[in-house]
Formats: sequence, C-alpha cells, structure tokens
Amino acid sequence: MEDVTTHIPTQGKKSPLPFIHRDISWLQFNGRVLEEAEDISNPLLERVKFLAISATNLDEFHMVRVSALEHMISNAQRKKDEPEIERLQLVRSEIYCQVRHFLSQQARVLNDLCTELQEVGIILCQNINQVASIPVARTIFLEQVLPELPQPLSFAPDSLTGLANFEVAALCPGDLWLRLPPKLAGIQFRVIQEDGLPKAYCFFLDHLLQAFLIAHAKDPHDLSFVRLTRNADDSIDLTNSDPDFIPDTVLRTIANRERSQPVRLELGGRVQEEAKMAFATVLKIASDQLFLRTPTLFLHAIWKLVRELPDTIADVRKLRLPPLPAYIPEDIKARQHVFTGLRERDYILHHPYDSFEAYVGLIEAAASDADVTTIEQTVYRMDAVSPVIALLKEAARTKEVRVVIEPRARFDEMNNLRLAEELRQAGVKVFFGFGNLKLHAKIALITRKENDTIGLYTHLSTGNYNAATARQYTDLGLVTAHPEIGADARQFFDSLYRREVPHSFRHLVIAPQYLARRMLAHIRDETEAAIAGKPARIFAKVNALVDDKIVEALYMASQAGVQVDLIVRGACSLLPGVPEVSEKIRVLSIVDRFLEHSRIYYFGSSKRLYLSSADWMPRNFFSRLEIAFPILDQRLFSYVEQCVIPTYLGDRIKARELCANGTWKRCGKNTPGNATTRAQHIFESLAAEGYRSTVLARPEERANARS
Repeated sequence: MEDVTTHIPTQGKKSPLPFIHRDISWLQFNGRVLEEAEDISNPLLERVKFLAISATNLDEFHMVRVSALEHMISNAQRKKDEPEIERLQLVRSEIYCQVRHFLSQQARVLNDLCTELQEVGIILCQNINQVASIPVARTIFLEQVLPELPQPLSFAPDSLTGLANFEVAALCPGDLWLRLPPKLAGIQFRVIQEDGLPKAYCFFLDHLLQAFLIAHAKDPHDLSFVRLTRNADDSIDLTNSDPDFIPDTVLRTIANRERSQPVRLELGGRVQEEAKMAFATVLKIASDQLFLRTPTLFLHAIWKLVRELPDTIADVRKLRLPPLPAYIPEDIKARQHVFTGLRERDYILHHPYDSFEAYVGLIEAAASDADVTTIEQTVYRMDAVSPVIALLKEAARTKEVRVVIEPRARFDEMNNLRLAEELRQAGVKVFFGFGNLKLHAKIALITRKENDTIGLYTHLSTGNYNAATARQYTDLGLVTAHPEIGADARQFFDSLYRREVPHSFRHLVIAPQYLARRMLAHIRDETEAAIAGKPARIFAKVNALVDDKIVEALYMASQAGVQVDLIVRGACSLLPGVPEVSEKIRVLSIVDRFLEHSRIYYFGSSKRLYLSSADWMPRNFFSRLEIAFPILDQRLFSYVEQCVIPTYLGDRIKARELCANGTWKRCGKNTPGNATTRAQHIFESLAAEGYRSTVLARPEERANARS
C-alpha cells in the first residue's frame, strides 16, 4: 500500500504533521484479521473464524463508518464547501478502492481454505456444477431450503427499496424475485458417514438455489442475488425523554434503521449493466456503491460452520483450539470468605485467562450475604442468558438491586430493552442512560453492613458484563474494597439516578468532563520530565487512537525525548518513526485468538497507571460516560508495569508494527534472537499456574513456585 498520510488528510487538518485517516487505518486492521485466516500455524477452524470476522467487520464498517462519510459529504455539498467536498471524496474513493481489493483477497482466502477443509473431510463447495452433482446437496435443498422459500413475486428495480438491512433476495428469470427468509442463515450443512468416517457437506445458500431452484434455466447464473446494506450511523438524544418512554424512543430508531438510506448493494451472479444502473438510481446510491461478490453473498454466514460443526469432526481432527482452563482467585472461589479477602487485598482479573466466573462469584456471594444491603451495576452489553441476570433477580427478593442499562448500545438495543423489562418484573430497580451521552462505563458496587460501618466493594472493568464475550475478549477488571474508590462509585451511581453527569471524584476519571484533559496533562508531564532530563515514558493500549489532540501531544512528547509505546488494535491515526516528528514512538497491533479489548494508560515519570473502558477517540472523550480507574495497590501496579506491559510489547508472533510509510509488518520477521514470544500464550500460562511466579502471589506461594 502506498503512503496513506499525504493524500488522505484528516478533517480540518492544517498542521504539517502526518495523520492517517481513521477509516483507511481501520481497513488495514481488517486486513490483519484476514491475515490470520491465511496463517497456517492457526488451527483450520480458527482460520475460518477469522475469515468470518473479516466479513462481519466489513458489514459493520459500511453500516457505520461509510454511512457517516456519506453523511459528511452530503453536508459539505449543502454548504458548498468545495475543499471539504474534494477531501471527503478523496477519502471515499480510496476506501472503495481498498474495499474492492479486500473482497478479492477474501475470495482467494476462501478458495484456499476450501481446499484444506476438503482434505480433513469438510466439503465446502464453491463450484455450482459440483454442488448440483452431490446427492446430499439436493437432499438439503429439498428438505431444509425449499420448504422455507416464499412464493416468487413480480420484480421491478424499485422493488429493492423494500429490502430491510442485510436482507438478501434472489432475482429470477421472468422478472420475478424471492426475498430469502433470514432463518435459512446463508449456509447449510449436514454430517454423513462415508467409509466409516464422518464428513461434513457444507453449501452456501446462493449456490444451492443456483443449482436446484431453476433446473430449466439455460445457465445457473440466470439466477442472481442482491444484498442491501443500510445506514446504521444513528444517534438517539434522550435529553428531553421521559424515562418511561425511553424504550419507545429507542424502538422507533431501530425500526427506522431497517428503512434508512442504503449505502451498499452487493450483487451475486450475473447482473446486466443496465440493471445495475437502474438499481443504483432507484436506491439513490452511486455506481461505486455496487459491489460484485464472488463466489458468494453469504461469506458472513460461515460463522455457522465455526460454531456448529460437530466435535466428532472438529475435535478429533484438532481443527479448533481447546477450551481455555480459566483461573479463579481462591478468595473469590470461596464465596463465604470473599469480603474478608477483599478487605485484605485488591484483585486484578485478566479475562479470559481469569474466568468471568470470578465476577459471577462476587455477585453470588453478595446475593446470598444477609449483610449486603445493595447491589448496583451498569449494563452496556450483557448476554441474554448471563448467570448474573439470575443472581440479580434472586438478590432482589431480599435486598435492593439497581441496574443502569444503556438502551442505545448499537445492535444490542433490543436485548437491553428485553433485559430491562425482565429485571423490572423481578423487582430490580432499572434506570436508563440519559441525555446525549451513552453510558459506556463498566462499574458495579456492593454495599455491606459491617459492625458499625458500611463496606463498599467496587468492581471496575475495561469490558462488558458479558459471560460470552469474556471468553473471547481480553479485558482487565479491578475488585477493590478501597473506601475512597467505593465513595467515588457511590457518587457515580447517585448522579446517574438523578440523571446528572457525574463529576468531582477523588480517584475515578470521568468522560466527558475530565478524561481527555487528564490524558493530555499526563502526556505534558512526561514531555516536561524529558525536557528536564528525567526518565519519561508513555505506554497506552487501546482499541483505537484517532483523537487529533492526543496524537499531536504524543508527537510533541516524542520530539522531547519521551519513549512512547502504543498497542493499538484497530484504527490508528498516528504515524510512528517519522524523522523529527515521531522517532521515539512505536506502534504495535496484536491480532490473536482473543480479541484485544483491554485499555491501559501508563505514564512512567509520574507513576500513574489507569485501566479504562475508553479508547482515545473523540466519541469516548466527549460523547460517552466513561471511567478510567487508577491502580492504587502497589502489588497490582507492579504486576501491570513489570509483567503485562512488557509481555504485550515483547510479542513476536502475533504482533505487527506500524512503519513510517503507513504500512504494517510482522514483528517476528527478520528478528534475530527471541522471536517466539506470544503474549496471549504467556498470559494463559501465568493464569494456569495461579500467578505463583508473579507479584500477585502471596509470599508463601512465590516461595513454593521458586522451590
């Protein structure tokens, strides 16, 4: 890829400093995901998983980021801002060019994976003639697909305006079409015994339809397909909303999303040029928003193969990684002693290496403890069958339980509204996020009567209270009985109940009022320390780094001599290694088995360490309620400083490094010496041994580990 800093300027950027456009950088991240699908060191189904992730990622990118870009172009055109129009159209052109290149890469990776899957007894057919020749394919079509198909209806180009977001339709000869039911899921498979061994035959839905739906057609490609993507870049301001009517407001927005402005039309099979132009005209999209998808429109549906392939094939042939044996601290595992243990020491939980059951155990202990008077927590994304839900409902019988739910968590709105009603029915006091700020902070507070005092036990996390994603994402959580942290948590919740933006805390750092300013202040402190000749260092691990002021401050820190190390999973607008600008900055990205989701901010000279729910993005700084929480316990501080940070920076297997020309390279390539460090494997090993070799262990445990 050519240098992406010179011809794609950032909005309003007048500085000569280099910036990578956030959407271009995000597409590079999705390219790193796709690289994992190609990596033969990964088990085969892990590679299929990464291919599926790359497809669903791209869907969301179009729904949100491309939609936002199209909206900005429309605004600039209304204002007749020619320089801005030119800049945005340049961005748009580059995005669509890279997306088309990415689609061709996905098709190549799918073809390679199909070849390797066939070698282990998983036949994922791409050739329509081959599909038509396989008896089990016809059986699947007749038994699983045909009964679910609706009657064909007459079709004209303006029929496309009725398609919902991501709905797929088959266009048939004779100006007919079939709107395909979502329950068909896009992929069908069946396991059969052949020569004493199980084999899985898998077929994409469009291929089954092409092979069997129109047997009299001259060519199977006479059947073509369309898949529509609509704008989901919506926002809901609840400033003037009565809390009782918030669910209705959110539901209206969800309904509107299904009929919002189209931003992409994917085409499968052969579609005539005049038909393409008619489709674009009807949908009011440009011709470059039409994408021909080969070999299938259902690549995203390959998730079903990853999740549902029977163990008789997947495990026996070692096609997926074994489950992670996650760790639970002994004090939390012993429910009756959990509060005694927390009064003695803080705990840091590193998911998924540390089990989410540790948090579940904390809530279970609180629910069953007669001295606990109140349990409170926020919810942004929670799985519908979380064990926490049952515990909160049970606890509501004997104590006060309050839950603050953000109903606007994109694509989880319906789940959150259902959860709110379920909890209310059980006697839980439910509050909603309010105003124009999404509640993204992850915090829970347990209040307990203890002799003549009140004990406050606080849990803070970088990730959601979601048992499913806690097994798939890396996150860091803190459990503490620190009274001042507890007092901050008490004040935070009380402000939410009053529908007020929380402020003025002793330890917690809250967005939107303080977080950006605090980060800039810490970066300036490190810069001034370096200028004064003192050791200075900045480390940050975030999902995205796209805030202009933070980037500029880091550039100034580098020029002052501060060593800046960044782990940025996704979009990164900063360009490291540029002479006289960012020579002291290094940027890594780690893509591995678990999605890197934890956020860490470390400032070496001032010895400040925070974990947070917030990325370094304008939306997190100014459009969300976020919390950055300090690590005050010296033992935990040392663990993160001396173990977690060096382990991430030392990864030489799954880390990529951002180069000064805007491209990424694998860290392990051409690296002499130790090129076998893999951060996630090290964290897995530390948890497996109960952290006995680290400062987290009690003195007697460390002694046993040394012996």
